[in-house]
Amino acid sequence: MRATAGRAAAVAGTVVLTGGLGNDAFTLPGALAIAATAAVGLAANHQVLRAPASVRWTAISVYAAPHAGCAAVLVGERLAPEGSVSVLLQAAAIALWTGATWYLRPGLTARELVDEALAQELADAVEKTEETAVEPAPTYDTPQARWWGERFAVEGGVAPGTVLLQHQQVGEGCLAIVIGAQKRGQPVPDISKPGLSAELDLPEELIEIGPVPGRGAGVRLLVLGQRPTAEVEDGPGDSDAEVWAEIAATAMPGVELIEATTYEAHKELT
Repeated sequence: MRATAGRAAAVAGTVVLTGGLGNDAFTLPGALAIAATAAVGLAANHQVLRAPASVRWTAISVYAAPHAGCAAVLVGERLAPEGSVSVLLQAAAIALWTGATWYLRPGLTARELVDEALAQELADAVEKTEETAVEPAPTYDTPQARWWGERFAVEGGVAPGTVLLQHQQVGEGCLAIVIGAQKRGQPVPDISKPGLSAELDLPEELIEIGPVPGRGAGVRLLVLGQRPTAEVEDGPGDSDAEVWAEIAATAMPGVELIEATTYEAHKELT
């Protein structure tokens, strides 16, 4: 619809300019008609009038350019001297205006400028929203979990993508930690023992990283510090269960003594 109206306006402008070549009576009515056409066109084209401020006046100027050009040629016809050369020049100006308006289609160009500006503003708004979006801070169940998450599990840390699940003070200088992968079903990433040693300022030989007995690769056991040594003292008060508990704490964590049988050693075996 707008394309048809634009073409019709171009043809009407050419008719007015052609009539003004030999008749000054076309000048005033033609100029008024040109101004009215421009005003009505802009009033009906809300997209141009409501364009972003960065391109609004540019789009209005492009839209009104053919109307201003037509009025200038019409006034020039009135002021031009008489003679064949003058008429030829005026006819060339009319042809130039008609061809440029028909080919360039300023109304469509103005709307395209507005569309590009709107698309750019939308893209900028989306980008700004993405930049300013703040990821929710992780929550921790215990201070120890926070300590692990903020010191070791951060991006670029020693153990990224992990969480602290359990911790147990095994002895005065030994701490056992069970860590898991943040994503369920994923194995715990490889943890650098030298990196952990540097972060904790703890000798590497006092750091053990291994599987959790009875669990899969989604969890890992970290033992930090010197494991307590099993001290077995002879005496009537030491039961088999107590002795085994001390041994298991160091050598076989998680293994429980179910039954114990005592045999007498024969003389030939001693």
